[in-house]
Amino acid sequence: MSDNNSFYITTPIYYVNDKPHLGHTYTAVACDVLARFKRLDGVDVKFLTGTDEHGLKIMQAAEKAGVSPQELTDRVSQNFRDLVDVMNYSNDDFIRTTEERHIKAAQALWQKITDAGDVYLDKYSGWYAVRDEAYYTESELTDGPGGKKIAPSGAECEWVEEESYFFKLSEWQDRLLDFYKKNPNFIQPDSRRNEVISFVEGGLRDLSISRTAFDWGVPVPGDDKHIMYVWIDALTNYMTSVGYPDTECEEFKKFWPADVHVVGKDILRFHAVYWPAFLMSVGLEPPKKIFAHGWWTVEGQKISKSLGNAIAPSELVERYGVDASRYFLMREIPFGNDGNFSHEHAVNRINADLANGLGNLAQRTLSMIYKNCDGKMPAPGTFTGEDKNLLNDAQVRLIDAVRGDLDKLQIHRALEAVMAVTSEADAYVDTQAPWKLKKEDPERMGTVLYVLAETIRCLALIMQPVVPASAAKMLDQLAVPDNERDFSFISADHALKPGVEIAKPEGVFPRIVEEEKQEAANG
Repeated sequence: MSDNNSFYITTPIYYVNDKPHLGHTYTAVACDVLARFKRLDGVDVKFLTGTDEHGLKIMQAAEKAGVSPQELTDRVSQNFRDLVDVMNYSNDDFIRTTEERHIKAAQALWQKITDAGDVYLDKYSGWYAVRDEAYYTESELTDGPGGKKIAPSGAECEWVEEESYFFKLSEWQDRLLDFYKKNPNFIQPDSRRNEVISFVEGGLRDLSISRTAFDWGVPVPGDDKHIMYVWIDALTNYMTSVGYPDTECEEFKKFWPADVHVVGKDILRFHAVYWPAFLMSVGLEPPKKIFAHGWWTVEGQKISKSLGNAIAPSELVERYGVDASRYFLMREIPFGNDGNFSHEHAVNRINADLANGLGNLAQRTLSMIYKNCDGKMPAPGTFTGEDKNLLNDAQVRLIDAVRGDLDKLQIHRALEAVMAVTSEADAYVDTQAPWKLKKEDPERMGTVLYVLAETIRCLALIMQPVVPASAAKMLDQLAVPDNERDFSFISADHALKPGVEIAKPEGVFPRIVEEEKQEAANG
């Protein structure tokens, strides 16, 4: 079992039949924020992402492109690996399901499920959606044009008949329902949990877990004419990365079970029903939490190839910068809900919170210190009630609030808390008016500027997981040593030291000017 001071978080592995878009970025940034936060909070973290490279959909895409499946996956997987630098992810591993280590792990899991008596050979006939790599019952389908059957996701289904190995999923209904009851936080948000429980209560059918109609996949141990159903292959990746099938290795014992799999709501069933059943079949603990986030639309429309409205991560970065893009994605909608991306909203949010909010607070405070205190951190005098309230919010209350919100994956709430303290500090500036105190009470001016600088230090420390490069610049300008930037330094005991020299401050969050705003709104 994973220890209390470890944290293992995963993105879904991304299917390599297309280029990365906003949705992929959203998931990975959220996981990156949580991973960075936990590291700064003194926890030993493993953060995994990667690519899912098997299945009929990949083979068909390769045939269409006139290349081998391996050539296609090599090329497209690199696009996802490049995102690590584009969006500044801090993942500890990047896994590909075509790697030898993973094929070994997937085959080992298959063999153990077979040895447990949960696999049998029969014939499969039913509806299959290639796009979803998923099977559907007749009751789940709707009629489309030309008599076609349409899955709940909108994908076309085809009737499939072939010899197949089956997993005895029907025998796991009661055990899964009991597991959900004993682990009420296993599926989050609660609305998704209710969906899964309703699905399982409706009855489970045995699951076809092999295919013979094509060969781009992991061979079934002992029967090479079968390849594994892509989902039993893909789900195993989470254990491959921590050393499976060696369950006695140090990394597996430290990090398994995973603390949270973050997934899109469209693949929740695979993670919340099939995956725990596979794991319990072989005597392994399921992950502690499955968190299913919502989907983004773009300017009110669903992201689709036909509309050509997918937003590439590089486009976001080119327009707004890495950190501003990361901030907007995390702040704009409650994590778990659906949301709409618009350039107008992005500009407004970035300008209001970062340029006019945190960035302006830091720039005006440090400029006053640089100009009025000989470029050195002022020494505070006696703190008033107003001083103590702001310092307590920055040094104590804020980190506790953010820690609680992020444990629930409520990233937007954590950022709301940061912005609330930023607004409190802005109001404090206006009330205290340090520019007036320069002549009337220079000592009091020094105290006010010190309180503001210390508040900014705490804000910058807490913002590191979301805007890592920008937060680092703010801390550099405050002359905070590199070895004093984890969360153990957010306290009065580690407050800024008077007399420390600061460099001439520079703006960290540039404001998006009106011309760019209008251009962005027009697309």
